[in-house]
Amino acid sequence: MHESPTSATPYEVLGVSSSATDDELKRAYRRMLRETHPDAGGDAARFHAVQVAWEKIGTSSSRSAYDRGTSGQTDDDSAVWATARTAAPRRDTRPSARSYGHPGGLSRERFLDLMREWSGRGADLGDPYEPSLVRSAPTEIRHALANALAEEATARTLSTLGIAFTIWHDVATDAGSNVSRLSALLPKLDHLVLGPSGLYAIASEDWGGEVRVRRGELIGEALAGERPMHALALRAKSVAKAAKVKVTALLIVVPDDASAEGVEIVGSSRGAVTALVQRSRLAQVLRDGLPGAARIGGTDLMEVRTRLQQSVRFA
Repeated sequence: MHESPTSATPYEVLGVSSSATDDELKRAYRRMLRETHPDAGGDAARFHAVQVAWEKIGTSSSRSAYDRGTSGQTDDDSAVWATARTAAPRRDTRPSARSYGHPGGLSRERFLDLMREWSGRGADLGDPYEPSLVRSAPTEIRHALANALAEEATARTLSTLGIAFTIWHDVATDAGSNVSRLSALLPKLDHLVLGPSGLYAIASEDWGGEVRVRRGELIGEALAGERPMHALALRAKSVAKAAKVKVTALLIVVPDDASAEGVEIVGSSRGAVTALVQRSRLAQVLRDGLPGAARIGGTDLMEVRTRLQQSVRFA
């Protein structure tokens, strides 16, 4: 699993507090090995995660390095997390997709607000993206940062689509109810993409764990009861109603290792095809379209773009 602000910390994997003694840590490690061992009916992925967790905090030196935020990093995480890099490197001179709005902006604001509140009003926060600080923060705070990073990563992919596409980021909606956790606090549509293959409402997500499809919705341990496809459908409906247009597909984009398949059709919602898409497959999906999704061309494409330009509001 890729490193993410929402990835379980070694302490969370072993089921102990970050203040646990060395003896408590060892007992938890042995207990988790027994519980997760495949020969005893456990899950191989969890068994591996337990071993990785122990490698990170099993000795005094490794634990100290992890707690300082200096272990297991191939980049400077704080620099990566702090910098919004929405533009992909250009390899040619062809016109890029037209893009409006600030991808990840509202999620970053939410992260910073939560981090300041958690640290204490008036306290010197220092670097809010410092790795050890982020990893010690509550799940809600880490999820807010992960959302921002996911939206920015999707935006970099979308910027490569070409001039035939128009993109709106952080689109305001009126659908703030009937959704859970962070999404209820940020009533927005992450991305709206219009091109010859259709009109796509897109949510960029990173729950720090694997998800899968069941009965028209996404499920997974990391979701904690969320209904992300339902939430996306509500937001898409709000935007489409305001512009008097029809969304042809709903996509939830996740990191490649969060889904077993590159593109998985979830079902449909009000005539729109719904799908779970690995991030590396997103550009191809948008250029080629999804099976059963209506295409938009010619004057219809121009009319839909005009209606959206006149009605889209930004969060």
